[in-house]
Amino acid sequence: MLSLHHGWKRDGLVMARAPHGDGSEVVGDPCIVWDPDHAAWRMFLFFDPPGHATALAVGDQNAAEEWGETTPIEFANPELLPGGTHKPFIVMDAHRPNHAARVDGRYWLLTVSHDGRAREKRVQRAHATSLAGPWTLEERELIPRGQGDAFDAEHVDAVSGYWFPELDTFVYYYMGYPARPQQHVHSPLGSSIGVATQGRGDTEAVKQGVMLTPSPDPEHWAAGWLGGIQIFPGTEHRWVAVLNASPTPPDGSGRLTSEEPAPSLGGFAHTDAEIPTSGWELDEQPIEWVSDIPDDAIERGEGTNLWRQHILVLRDSVRLYYNSGFYGREQLYSKTADRAVAGIADTA
Repeated sequence: MLSLHHGWKRDGLVMARAPHGDGSEVVGDPCIVWDPDHAAWRMFLFFDPPGHATALAVGDQNAAEEWGETTPIEFANPELLPGGTHKPFIVMDAHRPNHAARVDGRYWLLTVSHDGRAREKRVQRAHATSLAGPWTLEERELIPRGQGDAFDAEHVDAVSGYWFPELDTFVYYYMGYPARPQQHVHSPLGSSIGVATQGRGDTEAVKQGVMLTPSPDPEHWAAGWLGGIQIFPGTEHRWVAVLNASPTPPDGSGRLTSEEPAPSLGGFAHTDAEIPTSGWELDEQPIEWVSDIPDDAIERGEGTNLWRQHILVLRDSVRLYYNSGFYGREQLYSKTADRAVAGIADTA
């Protein structure tokens, strides 16, 4: 196996976790968009504690090599987050990577929170007139959990969202965990990626079902479970996506790591569907296998998992961000490549 797809260069540590003690300190799950009010890239990320944060990049629109101080995301009505929040994602223009969609004069933020019951997650939406906030949360749950044998009856998680102006519609992708075994021979409890849509002005999203399931090939890098996804207009295919996934099936043991067992890996998928909600095929190999991470990168904290994959498309390159490390001790790292390596179209 190659340690990396041809053309990727490891950048190293981007943002370190805060050494607050022996508990969970995670830095990762980034979402990066251009902030026109500050003429800078703005990163929204899972920064625990407190569980969410935002940071501005130092530099111009063609670079994002340094990130400023992180600050908590400001919510106008935080009482609607009784269990805290994490994994923020800004709804993007589907045709302009890393550019926030402004719909009806507002930006839209998606987030995953806990509803106060043990481990159960919920997807919520908020809006603001500035990417700096404050963000006003909607009272209605955006994507409720399914029921019974549904693929998302246990959790809804790792949501991302895109605005399709030609459809006047929001499209949301999310990670659905089943409460009961599914028809996946190799991984009956593995999470899949689901889709929901919401028209302009509608008060709730409508689920469209499962979009992508774990590979039936037990040797495939995505045979166990699928995580969060980010989509782009493609070159060789109409749409491409980067996501994280694992070859290891969940075992149903109830342990902290049982729903998303190691290793989490990053990789690509593609579809030629006009609207990217069907026809997705996974690449045969990941970007990198954990077993192939070089010793010097392991010394800097990488290993065990390569979590949520997020690409920032720059003028001459793409930069792939991901959090890596042992569960609850992850830090943010990046790799860089030419846009052609990722198959992402030039939409500038």
